[in-house]
Amino acid sequence: MTLLSVVRDVCAVVGVNIPTAVTTNLAANRTMQEMYALANEMAQRIAYDTRDWTLFRKVQTYTGDGIATSFPLPADYKRMLLTSNVWRSTYTMAPLSFIPDTDEWLIRRARNWTANPYGEWTMYGGNMVLSPVLPVGDSVYYAYLESNCIALASGGYGNIFTADTDSFRLDERLLKLGMVWQWKANKGTSYAEDMGTYSDALAVAMGHDSPAPIIVGRRPISANARVAYPFPAPT
Repeated sequence: MTLLSVVRDVCAVVGVNIPTAVTTNLAANRTMQEMYALANEMAQRIAYDTRDWTLFRKVQTYTGDGIATSFPLPADYKRMLLTSNVWRSTYTMAPLSFIPDTDEWLIRRARNWTANPYGEWTMYGGNMVLSPVLPVGDSVYYAYLESNCIALASGGYGNIFTADTDSFRLDERLLKLGMVWQWKANKGTSYAEDMGTYSDALAVAMGHDSPAPIIVGRRPISANARVAYPFPAPT
């Protein structure tokens, strides 16, 4: 479904005129201004705030040259995954340590002191900064969530809708249901049932996005799952 298709469905539910276009002559149509803003907000909310969707997970690698300590974040970087670590190719037993406080990072560098033998990392200025310097041939890598949740009709991806024919990269039904309840909430009308319908659909989509680990059973489905009880569960 395109942006126009989603907005038409939303308009039919919330009781406003069904448009023939959304982005065309946007400045002259107050209702479509609101629909357009809501579509972008809800698309980003679903894509970035609800979970680390597998569709948007990407891996970035930096290769050392023996000189550089600062590396630019990817152009489509949104945030680290909730469980992301930075790993070094030559030391795979433990990740690099993250130093969240910039003052702490600076004093460690001034003292030329690194507590973790694998190295440390932090972020500032749109860069990932590493210590110590990566030797030539060594690399570090990490997983992140990309920011481009919209498939552009003109080609490629973006983080906002720019044309009626653009589409949401996740399930458009989530976008439609989210827009319906938020529109009603914005207008001060009853929205609890619509929000519940959206929440149910979101929960199902999230559950199907990545398999759940087996807690009781003989065969774990991933390296992160372990057999807690290797026999059939008692009844």
